[in-house]
Amino acid sequence: MADIPWELKCPKVIGVNLTGKLSGWTSSKDVILKVAGILTVKGGTGAIVEYFGPGVDSISCTGMGTICNMGAEIGATTSVFPYNQRMHDYLVATGRKDIAVLANDYKHLLTGDQGAQYDQVINLNLDELEPHINGPFTPDLAHPISEVGKQAKKHGWPLDIKVGLIGSCTNSSYEDMGRAASIAKQALKRGLKSKTQFTVTPGSEQIRATIERDGFAQVFDEFGGLVLANACGPCIGQWDRKDVKKGEKNTIVSSYNRNFTGRNDANPATHAFVTSPELVTALALAGTLDFDPRRDSLTAANGEKFKLDPPSGDELPSMGFDPGQDTYQPPPKEGSSVRVDVDPKSQRLQLLSPFDKWDGNDLSEMAILIKVKGKCTTDHISAAGPWLKYRGHLDNISNNMFIGAINSDNNEEIGRASCRERV
Repeated sequence: MADIPWELKCPKVIGVNLTGKLSGWTSSKDVILKVAGILTVKGGTGAIVEYFGPGVDSISCTGMGTICNMGAEIGATTSVFPYNQRMHDYLVATGRKDIAVLANDYKHLLTGDQGAQYDQVINLNLDELEPHINGPFTPDLAHPISEVGKQAKKHGWPLDIKVGLIGSCTNSSYEDMGRAASIAKQALKRGLKSKTQFTVTPGSEQIRATIERDGFAQVFDEFGGLVLANACGPCIGQWDRKDVKKGEKNTIVSSYNRNFTGRNDANPATHAFVTSPELVTALALAGTLDFDPRRDSLTAANGEKFKLDPPSGDELPSMGFDPGQDTYQPPPKEGSSVRVDVDPKSQRLQLLSPFDKWDGNDLSEMAILIKVKGKCTTDHISAAGPWLKYRGHLDNISNNMFIGAINSDNNEEIGRASCRERV
């Protein structure tokens, strides 16, 4: 893009050896939550994470997608799984049979070599893996569900859950929605609904249309949920939350990938936890963070005690996917005469002028404006949430640069110091 050479350091390879099978309340999300707890948010930096072993075949194609999606949360260069039948079936179900046939022909190139050597190996037995809930404030603070309640009481995290949120890019597959809906159906049969606010964010128009056709959306609605637009939504703060005031300590649980301070609702006192969609649904039903559906009972509307059955859901829709509405608007074939008019006083849109051509000389002796210490993720570098309204205005959105990061000189958030200076 810049027409100059780009150097990339050869990454290490971390192998994750999966044995056993996923079952019961344990899902693909728990694999990456466990790995995040082992490697931390920086343990995968400069490394490819390669999953292998007999346990791979117990994970759906979209489940593998969830795991790879969250590879960014451990800093991985990328994450990969070996090509298998479940990938083939997903490609066929999504109208890409020609790619599946081609992949079958070259399967030997899309799977790991026998006896491959890794820089580090993590062994995970899926038969023994517990469902996990990670957080608050970071996706690598891993807790088996049997321990999270104890940790919450120990550290003073609010046990009462205010909002349960499922979906987004990480966990919104048809299988995810089906497993979550299976929990909501059990509750409805016993006259119960979510005790918390409950939101559903479909990951695509195809998923939205398919879960509406197959009745999942209606189940979520009867459960007390609200199906939002096909967008990032609350995961990046696109959420007009009004149930708590800024600075008010509270707990939310989501099936998203990140839970850094203030990410979901711009409230630094919100204790955000990440887990699987089915666990979010169960926790929203119970209303408390120390609920373990494998062990704890609920009280039906008629006063009877009952325990939830483990979640279930089809990997792929039996009637195929509904593509939904085609909202794509192609650009004109000849765009040279098209002019975009933007009010020069607009705070949300800004036309860019071309940068000056590079003179071929590197910049040198430049002053260091800021030195950041500690955790510095993309959320710290360029926060989302309310700032997204400026995404079409380079000058304005640049005002959020590093505001969540810690200044090494005074150990304060850069944004707070900047606010005092402006005042």
